[in-house]
Amino acid sequence: MSTKAPSSKTQASTYNHFAEVIQSSLETFTAQCWSWNFFPNFGSLVQVESNEHIILGCVVQIQTGSMDPMRYPFPYQKTEEELLAEQPQIFEFLKTTFDVQILGYADKDNLEKVLYALPPKPSKIHAFVKECAPELSAQFLSNPIFLPMLFSFQHKISNLDELLLAILHNLTTQKKLTQKVFHDFCQTFSLLSGNDYRRLKLFLKRVEHIINN
Repeated sequence: MSTKAPSSKTQASTYNHFAEVIQSSLETFTAQCWSWNFFPNFGSLVQVESNEHIILGCVVQIQTGSMDPMRYPFPYQKTEEELLAEQPQIFEFLKTTFDVQILGYADKDNLEKVLYALPPKPSKIHAFVKECAPELSAQFLSNPIFLPMLFSFQHKISNLDELLLAILHNLTTQKKLTQKVFHDFCQTFSLLSGNDYRRLKLFLKRVEHIINN
């Protein structure tokens, strides 16, 4: 990479674009980070401006690997600091991509009116991606109406319950997980999982651990 990645503190405070769409469909998109070592959190909400809409989606997978199929990371038995000092060129061949499940969209001129539905058009290739501001993220994820979208695509998500735990953890971090939000979330989760008591009980035990820590 020709430029140094901004610190997470700087990035989080300004919400600059940090990635670019490299694969797109109506349901999902894959983006590649401009710096391999800066990427969004699992379960976080990101947005991309495409066509006349702002598309909103949840990060469901993150992967880091080599840009060059003929090169691959090798265990040097050295720390990252040592490798940066001795062989900084090896980091030039790394890339990080992440997959996003689209959950809604809004008009560019009215972000407060979000539709929990697939957009009429997929994101454009090379469109820029950035994290949603905490206010928009909390507003969007505090409404359990987004859950049916995730459940409808659960066959494409490697572990849906892990994703839901990450979303609740993010809401807890933002101090937006109120009693009502949590109650509505669990009620919707129960309905969508076919009132699977065992699954819900195990899920709630893990949620309790997240909230209390």
